[in-house]
Amino acid sequence: MLIKYIMKKRNWIYISSLITALLFVVACSDEFLDRQPEGQFSEADVATPDGVENLLIGTYNMVPGGGLEGQTWHNDIHSWVFNIASDDALKGTDAGDQPEQSFIEAYDFQSFNVHIRDKWRGLYKGVANANITLTTLASVEEGISEERRAQIIAEARFLRGLFHFEARKMWRSPVYVDDTNFQLNDLESTKIPNDREIWPLIEADFEAAVATLPTTQSDVGRPTKWAAKAFLAKAKMYQGWDEAGNANTTKLGEAKVILDDIIDNGPFILMDKFEDNFKVGTRNNTESIFEVQYAISSAADGASNRGIGLAHPYTDPWGCCGFYQASQNLVNAYKTENGLPMLDTFNDSNVPFETDETTTLSTYTGTLDPRLDHSVGRPGILYKGFKIYQTDFVRDLTYAGPFFSMKHVAEPEAFGQGGWGNLSANNYRIMRLDMIYLWLAEAEVELGDLERARELVNEIRSRAANPAGFVPRATQGAERNDFTIVEGTPAANYEIATYDDAWTDPAVARKAVRFETRLEFALEGHRLFDLQRWGVAAETLNAYIASESQLRSYLQGRSFVEGKNEFFPIPIEAIDRSAIDGQPTLTQDPAY
Repeated sequence: MLIKYIMKKRNWIYISSLITALLFVVACSDEFLDRQPEGQFSEADVATPDGVENLLIGTYNMVPGGGLEGQTWHNDIHSWVFNIASDDALKGTDAGDQPEQSFIEAYDFQSFNVHIRDKWRGLYKGVANANITLTTLASVEEGISEERRAQIIAEARFLRGLFHFEARKMWRSPVYVDDTNFQLNDLESTKIPNDREIWPLIEADFEAAVATLPTTQSDVGRPTKWAAKAFLAKAKMYQGWDEAGNANTTKLGEAKVILDDIIDNGPFILMDKFEDNFKVGTRNNTESIFEVQYAISSAADGASNRGIGLAHPYTDPWGCCGFYQASQNLVNAYKTENGLPMLDTFNDSNVPFETDETTTLSTYTGTLDPRLDHSVGRPGILYKGFKIYQTDFVRDLTYAGPFFSMKHVAEPEAFGQGGWGNLSANNYRIMRLDMIYLWLAEAEVELGDLERARELVNEIRSRAANPAGFVPRATQGAERNDFTIVEGTPAANYEIATYDDAWTDPAVARKAVRFETRLEFALEGHRLFDLQRWGVAAETLNAYIASESQLRSYLQGRSFVEGKNEFFPIPIEAIDRSAIDGQPTLTQDPAY
């Protein structure tokens, strides 16, 4: 069932510090998610039923990642700034813009990098908000039913688990802070050591959420029991391999039970068209398990999808800023042979970007997976209904090449409202049914059921093969923004088939499932962390650098250091501020 996107009430809570706790409660109307400061509250003021509800909404406010004053994209939930360290994406724009992103792209991870610093700050502000919600709720004795009290706890713990999960992806040894550690008026209370593995604690938060949350929610954006199950399974999948790439079949088996349950008993159905997972008009659809909600209006832009605002083409109607371009390696991955991925040879030759001088259409006639042109902008192909993509979309062709990211961009009818034209209400689908299918396929390969893994991958490929979802051919009109769609004619030579021969070799099956994961979720911020959790980051990314650096000279001489670059350093600011009596309680990752 398509869930109507209505937030009946949204409040924004900002907590300036653990001591002063200056809470700015910001309400929004039923129709718009804007931010208008209404007042300042003391700790006692929020120790009410309404205050607790507002604190909970303030915790939700931190999920997109834009709740830190003075920055938006550093801590964006898409993690696109960090995904430029994968083989999917390049920083883009030009050499001089946002140089600290260039360090990330080049695997020069520094503990003082502002993006790494603010990722930590944003996630742990989210953790703090969750804990403030829980501790404040405990002090409110009347006015909240036991049922509602239990659900507030479950939602807060789900969110706390989510923030800590994102931290564990980023850092080898982040700290876990719960409400038993957290005291609002004691700055020292959260200065605890990062000397334990936090995966069991993350799982415990999600398990608590599973036990209490309802199967449906009246407000989109709030997690359900199914969402909590999905994130619990995801946490187990992230423990499914060690850093050497050896499978942990116990954890994968635990994940499989949950993933089977979601597929067999959950209410979710794959959308008919792949592109419906990336359109404003099809938010919160039948495939969606949990989405980060955004909204825009002509009045305000505070609730819009701001964190990925820089990652828009450099031409009109966006005009800024050219970040987050697609790699040649990624484009090449969408080549097919007899409709199947070229698992070992995809990067032997490049999909060119040249277009015919007369028609401006792409000159490439080889067969391609149709998901390419819903994921990457490339010359000669209609770009999400705006215009035919050409190299004027990029800021510096010689620097970062001709291709651009696309999934996060809102379609024309949902574009351009708010204070900045790059803002949109395009939700981030952080958890969807296609993820469940492919995680289960991963688990089945390691647990020995190759046939089930093949069936699951084929479900995903069959959906991608729906011709109704192919990007149509478009011809250029007299003006740059004019085009005409050629009805019934696809934009390229799309050919995609299912795996019809039985899988008998686990190594081949593993490669096929992981390749499918890359094709399905390209440029959604997952690729670097997938390589990390599979234990293959060094092998994959050093091979990528060897090829991509032939096109992007600034990558020459760079390398991914195995045992180090899988994770980022803990920000030096966090270590310094963790000190008690001059001695930090946080310890830096030994690899740094």
